[in-house]
Amino acid sequence: MSSSPLFQPLTLPNGSRLPNRLVKAAMEEGLAGRGQLPGPEFERLYRRWAAGGVGLILTGNVMVDPAALTGPGGVVLDEHAPLEGFRAWAAAARSGGAQAWMQINHPGRQVFAAMGEEALSASAVALDLGKHSSMFGQPRAMSEAEIAAVIQRFATTARRAAEAGFDGVQIHAAHGYLLNQFLSPLSNRREDRWGGSLANRARLLVEVVRAVKAVVPAGFGVGVKLNSADFQRGGFSEADARVVVELLNGEGLDLLELSGGSYESPAMQGRTADGRTLAREAYFLEFARELASVASMPLMTTGGISRPAVAEAVLAGGVALVGLGTALAMAPELPRRWRAGEAAVAPRPQVGWKDKAMASLATMALVRRQLQRMAAGKSPQAQASPLWALLTDQLRAKRLTRRYKGWRLARA
Repeated sequence: MSSSPLFQPLTLPNGSRLPNRLVKAAMEEGLAGRGQLPGPEFERLYRRWAAGGVGLILTGNVMVDPAALTGPGGVVLDEHAPLEGFRAWAAAARSGGAQAWMQINHPGRQVFAAMGEEALSASAVALDLGKHSSMFGQPRAMSEAEIAAVIQRFATTARRAAEAGFDGVQIHAAHGYLLNQFLSPLSNRREDRWGGSLANRARLLVEVVRAVKAVVPAGFGVGVKLNSADFQRGGFSEADARVVVELLNGEGLDLLELSGGSYESPAMQGRTADGRTLAREAYFLEFARELASVASMPLMTTGGISRPAVAEAVLAGGVALVGLGTALAMAPELPRRWRAGEAAVAPRPQVGWKDKAMASLATMALVRRQLQRMAAGKSPQAQASPLWALLTDQLRAKRLTRRYKGWRLARA
């Protein structure tokens, strides 16, 4: 066994044990089959990652509401979804000895207009992507009844994830999605108990955590993904993150992942809207180190990590777990190679376009292309054209959007 701290076990607050400190971070697969359900592609992809040697596997976005998807290839797990495909997915992810957690999410206003659904958010504040803003619709502020319904949806998805054999869930409250929209003063301009003060803006996240914990079995992991900052002027700040971490300390979480950014400021890809420069790797480590002093639960950080020395520096900074995202899309066997003593480095897709919004979309398309290849039983492709990846991704999205609309109509 490697003497590296990366391969030391970790016991979580719920008493369960992770075999090592490396985590396959969430990456949206966009591979859902008919009915927005997981199929054999998920099994092939996740067995590949399971064989790679991580200690915890987080799935990509699983949506809690069939009317609110981040993309037309998204998976939906609600009260009506059959569990067979989810059980096979969980078994594949656990096949290498890692725990498997499902990331659960609601996109709020970050829903493509082409999907044909009404966008909901904390307030009626549209995304500002400059000339690309029309890709997303004008959101409507949620009513009290809709807020109550979305809390219940998170709880239902978590309960069913446990029934399907997953070891835990990660509640997504980062990257500009719905729970993050309530946290940010830029997108939350409410004057009721869900807006105004930071305690009010954090209320939805806290209520979702409590609702989830109330319905899952003992020993089932519950975590949160939180922005360390939105990296937008006037947005959710590092000081806000510190207060929210202190609020979450009393909620019995098993894991808190720190990330950053949104569609407007894709810091999770190393780009910011407020001009701040992020580290070349481990983008959010500086923030995570500061928050580790106040967090009572284990912390994890993700963001551009692709070398073992950087991963070890994350642990040395007081962070318990290291998230690997794009690195495992490009080199799924990376943890196993590190354990064997290799100083292997994963290649990173580079998109140097001046149009930040299009560069962000092309980067995501490049990563999804690798996931599609592995899901088909192939190996990742280190050298790929960003333009070709983006064009094929857009064409695929149009086809899947037509299928999604047909499914929604039939379901109604």
